[in-house]
Amino acid sequence: MKARSPLALVFLIVFIDLMGFGIVIPLLPLYGEAYHPTPVAFGFMMASYSLMQFLFAPVMGRISDRCGRRPVLLLSLAGTVAGYLLFALQDSFAMLVAARVAGGIMGANVATAQAVIADITGPEDRARGMGLIGAAFGLGFILGPALGGTAHRLGHSFPGLLAAALSATALILAWLTLPETWPPERRARAPVSEKGWFKLRQLEAALRHPQVGLLLVLFFLSTFAFANFESTFALLLLERFGLSMIQVTYLFVFIGVLAALVQGGLIGRLSRRFGERKLILSGAALLLPTYLALVGVASLPALLGLLPILALGAGLVGPALSSLVSRLSAEDEQGGILGVYQSMASLARILGPFWGVYAFTRLGSAAPYWTAAGTAVVVLLLAFVLWARPGDSA
Repeated sequence: MKARSPLALVFLIVFIDLMGFGIVIPLLPLYGEAYHPTPVAFGFMMASYSLMQFLFAPVMGRISDRCGRRPVLLLSLAGTVAGYLLFALQDSFAMLVAARVAGGIMGANVATAQAVIADITGPEDRARGMGLIGAAFGLGFILGPALGGTAHRLGHSFPGLLAAALSATALILAWLTLPETWPPERRARAPVSEKGWFKLRQLEAALRHPQVGLLLVLFFLSTFAFANFESTFALLLLERFGLSMIQVTYLFVFIGVLAALVQGGLIGRLSRRFGERKLILSGAALLLPTYLALVGVASLPALLGLLPILALGAGLVGPALSSLVSRLSAEDEQGGILGVYQSMASLARILGPFWGVYAFTRLGSAAPYWTAAGTAVVVLLLAFVLWARPGDSA
């Protein structure tokens, strides 16, 4: 299936859905604190979505290998709508946690969308297709927070209702227009365990995969490093530069625009010319000195000069890894492998912010960036191993 329309549809569906995610996320700490939870309970609430994704994204991925991409994506979007409605109606801390848990369990949207892209793109266009998912993330997080702030002024429930409406729009669009991209004859070949869908041995098997395992480790480490930056950047701007919250928001919009430009337009051309392995190595080489520079950056112009380099490095590594993972996986296991791939990101987004915020508040504002830089050293070394390793020519 080489038509371009499914690729554009996947981008639009993911973009609309992630706008809803962008609406809710900035408001989550505000809503959580209103119930005065213990620090442990608050931390669990913040991490619950990613924790559920870590556990269930591989499950949904394997189901999509057996049952098709379309029903899993529709089910995931329907579950996301339900989670946002629960978020809108919550009147207790337990309901807030339940909304995040439900959203995380059903949040297989991105992994399934990546599997659809793997189904409909050839090897030469795979990185471009995966880059569109990253662009949808960036654009969703540009528009989502602005919409959420406006909706919050209208009332406590309005952000959740708006997020639910956006995901419902994505659900209707997918229901009416998105074709099934995984044919029945391929579903029949997908492996299924006698002991059920859910097992941590699936994660172990993916990590032991001779070609994919290293990519999963690279993705986890690069996401962990970036999560240290992402979770503390606003704190850094407030403490070191004295910016207002609206100025902080503008800088996050700036980062989102840069990421969307790199992942939505540049990555495809670069991948076809240089191959994914060189892009991963180049991106890692850009990220390491950028994280080091963030340790001591003291002027706003210098910081603004670092952000495009950071966006370029992260924009090269993420889509190139996604593309390579899908190309090196067996066709009948791509949904499951991409589910594990997203679960690694979820785990990194649990551990990275926990450590980043702790390090910032207890060890100093430079500590998360030292952590990111140290992790980036390992990423760069592993990227060099990947580039030098014989095998696929990408």
